[in-house]
Amino acid sequence: MPIRDRESPTTPAGNISMPFTECDRLHRALSDCHRRIPAGPPRQAACRHLNRSLAECLVGVACPDESEAVRSLCSSGGTALKRQQCQQAQLSLAVCLSSHQLQSSTP
Repeated sequence: MPIRDRESPTTPAGNISMPFTECDRLHRALSDCHRRIPAGPPRQAACRHLNRSLAECLVGVACPDESEAVRSLCSSGGTALKRQQCQQAQLSLAVCLSSHQLQSSTP
């Protein structure tokens, strides 16, 4: 499952609470990038790699087994069986991430 490279123009990185301390360094770097570069295409281009790295870190910490399965099974083409396993791994990752979203949205 690909991770989106898009940044939300209305939510600066500095306003997001970081639930996973493992990703603090990347979060600080992305926040610094947002502070240094004005909003718009230049910021999107300059901060893209940090945004992607932070997203991958958060996904990897929240759902480590599922994330690793997607990384290993979906990294290249292969047999019909490998493609099927990749799709199953992507679904498992989506379910895991959804469960974390539901946990954080309940009071």
